[in-house]
Amino acid sequence: MASQDWIDKDFYDVLGVSKEATDAEIKKAYRTLAKKYHPDRNAGDAAAEQKFKEISEAHDVLSDPEERKEYDAIRAMGTGARFAGGSDGAGFEDLFGDVFGGGRTRARYSTGGAQNINVEDLFGGGGFGGYGGAGGYTGGYDPRYQAPQPKGEDITTSTVIPFRSAMEGTTVKLQRGNGSTTTVRIPQGVRDGQKLKGKGKGHTGPGGNGDLILTVKVGEHPVFARREGTDDLSVTVPVSFPEAALGATIKVPTWDGHQVSLKVPAGTSSGRKLRVKGKGVTTKKGTGNLIVTVEIEVPKDLDDDARQAVEAFAAATAGHDPRARLIARAGE
Repeated sequence: MASQDWIDKDFYDVLGVSKEATDAEIKKAYRTLAKKYHPDRNAGDAAAEQKFKEISEAHDVLSDPEERKEYDAIRAMGTGARFAGGSDGAGFEDLFGDVFGGGRTRARYSTGGAQNINVEDLFGGGGFGGYGGAGGYTGGYDPRYQAPQPKGEDITTSTVIPFRSAMEGTTVKLQRGNGSTTTVRIPQGVRDGQKLKGKGKGHTGPGGNGDLILTVKVGEHPVFARREGTDDLSVTVPVSFPEAALGATIKVPTWDGHQVSLKVPAGTSSGRKLRVKGKGVTTKKGTGNLIVTVEIEVPKDLDDDARQAVEAFAAATAGHDPRARLIARAGE
């Protein structure tokens, strides 16, 4: 780049940052603007392409500490770096030697024809990796002069799957804005609200594809529920009064449509929890348990025989007060 261009162009303004901006602020501003004006997103838009070149040019200078120092120094000199005709050229090397130390510069200057001085020859013909000259930038996109390109944006979405699909694992097809579909595998035992990442399944970008972030919502089941923070399932099972009082072995359903036998101890109260090992949620880490909550079911209608039996039981247990302990502790 010519130093005259450095005087004429405000790279800080191009990136929308202050002159005191940190490296991180410059990088962030560049990434935001490059994403907005990149040719891949603005095909055929000459203005956007020119803007992208200006953004890249500004970033290349300001992201390099040495070049930024030179740029700030040249900008600080203002019009003092513009040379009028009639000069004998003697002041060129001295001037930049003071600024950069030893005459180091990346610039080419136009003297307006003074004494037919070829400034490109004076500064090495531009062949030192700047703009123009052999081996220099001649237009188009040269990867040697491009900053790291940003990846495409992530896609964030959600899906709802049935309870059983969450237990077994499944696949879902998601329709994208352009009409295409993306297939995502849902692992066995996925939790409600769990986020899954599909690497490289997001939007396309110059630095690679973004990711797909999928939030899975699991539908409710009429019988089973997953216990929060665990791989256990819970289910409430009704038992009769005789089963709870005398003890019994009952059949309990499992989420996969089968049944298992469960022993209910004699004297079981309503609300007691019993465990069936290994009948919960299966994940890659293992399988949880099925937690059975016992609920004593009291019949609404009793025939004469049943009523007489209950009355006989009441008479036989008249000395037992099930609330005595509660009342005693309430007065503590």
